[in-house]
Formats: sequence, C-alpha cells, structure tokens
Amino acid sequence: MIRELRNRRGLTLKELSAKTSLSVGYLSQTERGITSIGITSLKAISEALAVDLSHFFVPPKTHVSGILRSYERELFRIDRTNYIYFSLANSVEDRQLDPMLVEILPGQMREEVVPYPHAGEEFVYVLEGVLTVFIGDKEYTAYPGDSLHISSTIPHNCGNFGTHVVRLLTVNTPRFLGQRACATVSEE
Repeated sequence: MIRELRNRRGLTLKELSAKTSLSVGYLSQTERGITSIGITSLKAISEALAVDLSHFFVPPKTHVSGILRSYERELFRIDRTNYIYFSLANSVEDRQLDPMLVEILPGQMREEVVPYPHAGEEFVYVLEGVLTVFIGDKEYTAYPGDSLHISSTIPHNCGNFGTHVVRLLTVNTPRFLGQRACATVSEE
C-alpha cells in the first residue's frame, strides 16, 4: 500500500526518506513487508504522502460518553507484518496519548526487527508472552507484568521470536505534535 501511494505521487524511496526522516533501507523493508512499522513512522509516511493516517486503517469512533466498549474497538494490521493493533482511544482528535493493545504474532525473524528512534515517549506493559526488547545497543527479555518507559529518541524496537502470541498495552505520545523526528533510522 505504501509503495503504491509513493509511486502514484512519483516519489523515489530517497525522496520519501528525506520527507520522513526514515532511512531508505527501513522504508524499503517496510514496503516489502519484511519489517514491522510503528504507528509513529506510519504517521510520518502518511504526512509525506499527503494522506490521512486513517488511509492505512479505520480510525476509532468518537464516543459521546467517553467510554469505548471492548466490542467497539477497531483493529488494524499493516500488510504482511506480525503486528495487530487495537486502538483504545475513543477520539482521534486533539489527544496527547495513543493507548493501544498490541498483539505480536509468533514467527518473527531477528533481522525483521530494526531499532529506530523518533520523537516522543513510549510506555509498554507486557500482558502475555515473552517480548524481546531492543533499546540502544542492548537486548532485553520482558515477561508478563514487566513494563518499560523510554524516551523514543533512543533507537528501540521489540519483537516476538517465540511460538506464542505476545500481548502488550502501549501508551505513546504521538510523534507529530508540531515537531519533526529528531533522528533517522539506521541503514541496514
């Protein structure tokens, strides 16, 4: 889907990289479905391609009561990735936090998980499964009940290299609140 939009806009990977502050290698891997993409990177791509983020998934509905019922949650999955996202927000406008339930399906390969930095903060709470977390040049294993809270400017990513689904509660500050990413993804 990203490749189709990029080609329709007449952009090369290098031009899209310049517009998003994401590396050519990371964008290429994302387009081919061999690496996962975080919501913040997807937001950068949507802005560079002049489409609303909702183009890639159905945004959650606004609820007058402020309560989003579990059966009303919208899910989205980025083509050919192991990540399934469930938005826990009841409104897409003017919020400072992006709460999500994330399921990472088993079967990922280590080379698919590329740490990358971006603006903002991230909080992750492991609900189920064994999560491998990369922060900077270190690798950690997180189990149910473990949590992490990091500045997103540190290169980071996580993956599921096990045989069971990993379920996470994540809360992120959106990447683009009037600011650009402060670093680019490392080339592989």
